[in-house]
Amino acid sequence: MQTDFSAFVPNVHFEQIPIKNLVSNQEYQRNLSMKHVQKAAAHFNLYQINPVKVSRRDGINYVFNGQHTIEIVALVSGSRETPVWCMVYEDLKYEEEADIFANQLKYTKPLLPYEIFMANIEAGSDEQILIKDLVESFDLEITSNAHPGSICAVSTLEEIFEKQGYETLSRILGLIIATWEGAPMSLSANVLKGLSRFLAAYGDEIRDEAFKEKLSQISIKELSRNAKDRRAGSLGYAEAMVIAYNSRKTYGMLKMEKLYTKKKKSTVDTDEKEESAS
Repeated sequence: MQTDFSAFVPNVHFEQIPIKNLVSNQEYQRNLSMKHVQKAAAHFNLYQINPVKVSRRDGINYVFNGQHTIEIVALVSGSRETPVWCMVYEDLKYEEEADIFANQLKYTKPLLPYEIFMANIEAGSDEQILIKDLVESFDLEITSNAHPGSICAVSTLEEIFEKQGYETLSRILGLIIATWEGAPMSLSANVLKGLSRFLAAYGDEIRDEAFKEKLSQISIKELSRNAKDRRAGSLGYAEAMVIAYNSRKTYGMLKMEKLYTKKKKSTVDTDEKEESAS
């Protein structure tokens, strides 16, 4: 018995359609983010463009997937005359378009930060290779699952590297290893980010030997408890580090308010989906 494969192949055809002839203002669509468009345009890569999904109703080409794509191409090319490849559906109703838009990612498995990081390694990305080599120079490894001697907080490593540079990331890893000797949780995203905030705020006021001496007197578990008592996320860890660093000092104490006046220079306090290690 011969299988009818037509049930598994959408009834579409491909056309190159000028952007000016595409309409993408349906009620079910999200608002256009020009910030996203500008960021993507600044890193434009022809091979990253996906076909735009178009529903042709009453002779009008309605975009129901790819509204940001067409704006990115228009911005980069400087013209709405520029054509884009479109996957054209001829037989959809408005309600069907909305349903496809709402559920198109429902069963799609997004790439994890670790998977993206390793793909960039294979692609020869200088940034990811530098980060990997730096981590391995401390006898650590970047992994997707937490275990002794590993770092799962890939996005945090990349964020610190991008915002504060190679030397700061190296200093952070060196301080953590010297202070807590690879204890579980010491290389979590919150600890890494907390220390990056701490160093960004106080800079040359911090003596590495003093940090190791003071912070090694409390376990990473105690630091975590203190941090959570202060506030959620990496800012709580930064505050806990300030308190520990200031302990038994009579002069030259770090002022807590500097954590907030210097906040723009430190990493942002966002939770990460990769947080199996925190």
